[in-house]
Amino acid sequence: MSHWEATGKSDEWYTPKFVFDALGCVFDVDVAAPAVGPLHVPCSAFLSANSLDHEWHGFVWMNPPFGGRNGLEPWLRKFFLHGNGIALVPDRTSAPWWHFMAVNADALLFINGKVKFIRPDGSTGDSPSNGTVLTAAGSRGVAALDRAAKNGLGICMVRYVDA
Repeated sequence: MSHWEATGKSDEWYTPKFVFDALGCVFDVDVAAPAVGPLHVPCSAFLSANSLDHEWHGFVWMNPPFGGRNGLEPWLRKFFLHGNGIALVPDRTSAPWWHFMAVNADALLFINGKVKFIRPDGSTGDSPSNGTVLTAAGSRGVAALDRAAKNGLGICMVRYVDA
């Protein structure tokens, strides 16, 4: 078994191209890009080191390292402070960070089935233990999730705001 196949041994899992095809948009920056490996995210800039220490610009794509128990929290806080992009996270709906994310998201898209992520060598990984959610911050993200739902990627839920 390769190091990336052992649970918790690697954060190097890349989003498959079909997700971006369904979204039908171009990002300004991938804020958690791999230093090496498939760089098929449709964007013009990549941050692959110390991303949480850099200022983000424009419409961002974020598939952060899932890390330990609360490893996503700093990424999600920065994502929502930035307020313009799409984040990919596991659908761990009972986790405290997930509830923070859900109440701050402008829209959520629950991807149909389980996403088989891409390994650093470009091969496809096995089916993960849980599903995947795309989270939108801002109107461009909401539009992309709506488009992805219409393209059959999953079920989109937009946050209701009482006027």
